[in-house]
Amino acid sequence: MNNLAEIIKQEKLLEKDQKSLDKLKNTGRFTRESSSIYRNSLYLQASVLYFIGRIGNKKNLFAVSKTAFKTGLAGSFENTGGIFIFRVTLDFNNSLILKKLFPFTEAISLRDKCTTFGCGDRLGLAGAGHIRAAKKYQVYPVLAQQSIRELTLTGRTYHDVTAAAVFLVFQEGYESGYGADGDHLKTLDDIDTALSAGMPMITLDLSEVMNAQAANWQEKRLDDEFEKMPDAEKKYLFDNYADKTFTLGKEKIEMGRNELKKCAVMYHKALDFAAEVDRHLRSRRQDHYDLEISIDETTAPTLPSHHLFIISELKRRRVTVNSLAPRFIGEFQKGIDYIGDKAEFEKQFRVHCAIAAKYGNYKISIHSGSDKFSVYPLIGKYTGCRLHAKTAGTSWLEAMRTIAGVNPALYRKMHKKSFACFEEAKKLYHITADLSKIMDIDKMSDAELPGFLEQNESRQLLHITYGGLLKDPEVRSDFFNTLDEYEDRHYDLVEMHITRHMKLLGIAEKK
Repeated sequence: MNNLAEIIKQEKLLEKDQKSLDKLKNTGRFTRESSSIYRNSLYLQASVLYFIGRIGNKKNLFAVSKTAFKTGLAGSFENTGGIFIFRVTLDFNNSLILKKLFPFTEAISLRDKCTTFGCGDRLGLAGAGHIRAAKKYQVYPVLAQQSIRELTLTGRTYHDVTAAAVFLVFQEGYESGYGADGDHLKTLDDIDTALSAGMPMITLDLSEVMNAQAANWQEKRLDDEFEKMPDAEKKYLFDNYADKTFTLGKEKIEMGRNELKKCAVMYHKALDFAAEVDRHLRSRRQDHYDLEISIDETTAPTLPSHHLFIISELKRRRVTVNSLAPRFIGEFQKGIDYIGDKAEFEKQFRVHCAIAAKYGNYKISIHSGSDKFSVYPLIGKYTGCRLHAKTAGTSWLEAMRTIAGVNPALYRKMHKKSFACFEEAKKLYHITADLSKIMDIDKMSDAELPGFLEQNESRQLLHITYGGLLKDPEVRSDFFNTLDEYEDRHYDLVEMHITRHMKLLGIAEKK
């Protein structure tokens, strides 16, 4: 740790107060040979200087003082040139202590925030780029956002996900507040796992408790199922919905008797489960949680009348809805722009936004929201930027863009291997990529490789095959070592890409 000690002495870091340290902060590093200190991470507490630093390719949290000290963190001490340096591993238990020392590193409820942006970081390495983009806009990033599917494919845990976010927030000196989302959870056990890891936001996926098939039932079967409901419940539903017209500003929604029965049969069990989850969240976190209701994992778009029924019935059950994700008309496929009739999307999206404004002013959530550049202006316009956008795989693709630019041999190997992973990955993700349209990589020069990250088919191929690629011992170590070596380039690419999203959504810049 001699080089770190020399940096500390040369920059006189232990002689400075916090105000003086703040003047040194930027996204750069103090560097001496193979050691460096991240300038934005310089924080002083009780005469102990804390920062994120590197020795070689190993990143740690460090605590430093001229005298011996205790922090509660787990690590190893070394006295180097009269400086006590404590090296701390970046693990979950130490993240809990860091959150107590520096509360800004803890994820918070974003219930009262207007614009939130989900930055799924599958690798735990892209958060600095997300933060640097968010710093420029009036937006709150959800930095730790993962689904059980993603955890399974990456071999990570919710503890890994939240710990990575905590340390990257500290590294970047980001004090404005951020969220953490247990994404697309379906059971109370999985929800508890996310809560225990420090995730205030839960995205409740109702797809397995909805009766989506009822949308296509014949009238006789629908009537038979509806008749099984209690008489008092049927009366309430008829009195409040059947043959009613709901006026939402300039928009009108009509609900016929048959459509009401369809809604009741499709959603009543799911709505009861949502109420159970909401009570559970309140018992665990009082009012410090964000519940998102996801009804987008269906084969058909969410009709405005169904959206209205769902939110009205959630309100009747006193569910605190922070955001709701309908399935929109058209295709919101992974990692590419919107597919469909934009005029029809605008027409229906406008109604969804009117429902949200009328029934609690909750946020409309855009799932598979990355790269939908052609409809972002419409989304920003009709939500007034009161929205939550979810992205994830698009940041993984920026990692692949980094690889393509700096390690072409590795990119070629991963690109070819992704074809072998495709059929298995397609079982988990809905995409329509025609792989025959992907150019032959053996005919491409190294300089042309980043072009694969611009083509829809190759983007989707790489987007969904991350699990197989990350588990492949022939590429895994080289992949992570390359991202480590070219960390700044990786951060820059992620920042630029996420900035483009925020700009096109019309999110206001910070002054």
